[in-house]
This record gives sequence, C-alpha cells and structure tokens, in this order.
Amino acid sequence: MSTRSDDSPRERIVATATRLFAERGYDATSTRAIGDAVGLNIATVAYHVGAKPELYREVMRRAHLAQREVVTDAVRRLHACGPSAEETRAALLAFVDAYLSFCLSNPAVPALWMRRWLAEGSDLADIETEFAGPLVAEVAAAVREVLARAGLGAGVDVEMLVFTIVWTSHSFGQAGVIDADGRRLGPLDIPMLDRFRRHLHTVVNGVLDQHS
Repeated sequence: MSTRSDDSPRERIVATATRLFAERGYDATSTRAIGDAVGLNIATVAYHVGAKPELYREVMRRAHLAQREVVTDAVRRLHACGPSAEETRAALLAFVDAYLSFCLSNPAVPALWMRRWLAEGSDLADIETEFAGPLVAEVAAAVREVLARAGLGAGVDVEMLVFTIVWTSHSFGQAGVIDADGRRLGPLDIPMLDRFRRHLHTVVNGVLDQHS
C-alpha cells in the first residue's frame, strides 16, 4: 500500500499504525505502542488521529482505497475484453494476475484483512459493511456479466470464485508454501511464484470448465 509523501505527524502515525496493525493485529496494538514507535505521546497521537478505533478505521479505509483502485481498473479492463470465450478467459486470468500482483506489492493490505478474518477488531464490523462487502459484490457482478456474455460458466458460484481468488492470493503472499524439507517458499521464490500463479489459473479454468 502506497503512503503519502508528506511527513506530517498524522501521516507518520497512520503509516506506523498500518505497519503495527498488519504485524500484530488490532487487539494487540495499543495506542501507546503506536505513539512510542512514532516518538509521540498518547495525547499527541489522539490529537492528530483520534482514538484507536478512529485510527484503525482510517488505516482500513486507506487499505480499501488502494485495493479498490486496482480492482476498479481491473474490472474496467475485464468489461472491455472481447466477447468470445477465449478472450473472456484471458481477461479473467489477467484480472487474477492483477490482484495477485497488488497483494504481493502491498503486503500490509492482505495482512490487515487476514487479521480481520481471525476476528481482530470484531467490534468494528462496519468495516466489512462499508468496504469489503460492496467491493466483492461489484467484482462478482462484473465477472457474472462477462461470463454470461461469453456463454461461460452458467452455473458458477461467482461469489465463491471471487473469494477463492482473494483467499489464496492473500494467503500465498503472507505465508507462501511449505516444501518437503519444511522450508517456507513465498513470492520472492520466483519458481514457486510461477507455480502458484499457474495453479491459480488452473483453478479458475477448472471452475469454468465444470460449468460450461
């Protein structure tokens, strides 16, 4: 997730909070810890960003906006693809690649959402209502439309397909794959990254083939 260029106290607090919330989770990150990391006291942190829930919402809002920018562009290109089955498959796989690349380039964003999957900050459920839910619905609607136009996947559970792409992209970017020797191989291991990408393409194509 890109950060803003200015070095104001607010921006430094938000950047530090993003890192700590991603690394430790909402529940295990105190306002004091954020202030200590930035070199500010709690009162100064509160002055610039409010209480911890408000700061967390701002972190998640920025994560969502970064995510949405990439997804919106990918949806636009998906809509613009040719109407044939081959063109639609290629465009859908390009969408998958774009989202995976975003996750790998912005590891804090998947980490923040995975923390929420583990019920971090569960008292702030409006984050899913405001951010995650509408974006998933938008992507699912776009995928459903282009599949129908190409005569593909009439019986595909599109929402589950979208979530499968999200779950696997987030998880691979954060945890990688454990090989037979117990080594954790992640996205920095190019052969493993290529292998994962091919597998993700196979999963998407397999779902389409099963329902076409």
